[in-house]
Amino acid sequence: MNLAFGGIFLFKRMNKLAIELPKSPYADVNAAAAVQTLLCGRFGEMSLLNNAMFQSFNFRGKKKFKPFYDLILSITAEELSHVELIAHTTDLCLSGATLADIPNIAHLGEPMGKALSGEYVFNSGNLILDLLHNFFLECGARTHKIRFYEMTEHPAARELAGYLIVRGGVHVLAYAKALEIATGVDMTRLSPIPNLDNRAFETACKYEEQGVHRVLYTFSEQDYRDISLIWKGSHPEDGKPLKVVVGFPEGAPVPELGELEEELTHGISPEDYIEIVHRLQNAANLN
Repeated sequence: MNLAFGGIFLFKRMNKLAIELPKSPYADVNAAAAVQTLLCGRFGEMSLLNNAMFQSFNFRGKKKFKPFYDLILSITAEELSHVELIAHTTDLCLSGATLADIPNIAHLGEPMGKALSGEYVFNSGNLILDLLHNFFLECGARTHKIRFYEMTEHPAARELAGYLIVRGGVHVLAYAKALEIATGVDMTRLSPIPNLDNRAFETACKYEEQGVHRVLYTFSEQDYRDISLIWKGSHPEDGKPLKVVVGFPEGAPVPELGELEEELTHGISPEDYIEIVHRLQNAANLN
């Protein structure tokens, strides 16, 4: 997915996920519930997405501050892909479960049943303050993902966690470098927060080896290339060069999941449902 700017805002969608998620060997409703915590709350992906997205919509001085604008737009697109990835991981964790197993999971909302809202969106109108907030937000989100990693051993959930830990570290560093350019303060000396290497997590190791922690994508074939004015130099942890990739991650197929008959109404088959409809129609003299 990407956001593109050319007089209008638009989204481009491709039928791929950011990474390949392993097939679920078993249903785990607790893992699915844990995965959903990555979506909501102050440090959830919906918060990360909405903060960057509304900051991009309200951005003033786009030409004057184009590298910063490009950075926020490219990260917005990636956060949207993370939301999609989390949703599919939840589905995989629930694959094989029945509706009776998942009475409180198949919905989007904040913890404790609170409705999803925009109360976590922060858009001050001040570029440095917004960048500082985003740096804080990404550090908090990385902390949350590290905790989540230890909450489950489900292979799909662990694969998701490893990838998001690595990509979250990229966004932390990107905002740190943006703040350094804007203020002269070397924020990179603060990271990583928590002070724990990505390689401490098994499913993050392969992404580190692939250099995913050093890559920032434009998420557009034409736009947002000025992120290269921010995402440059070497990575503070391994000293290897940072790289801007014009375009998108290679991506992987979207999991194909079969129909769930009980999704419609708990304990009622499609045949039962049709029979109920006929009864209601007859009772209402609609036939």
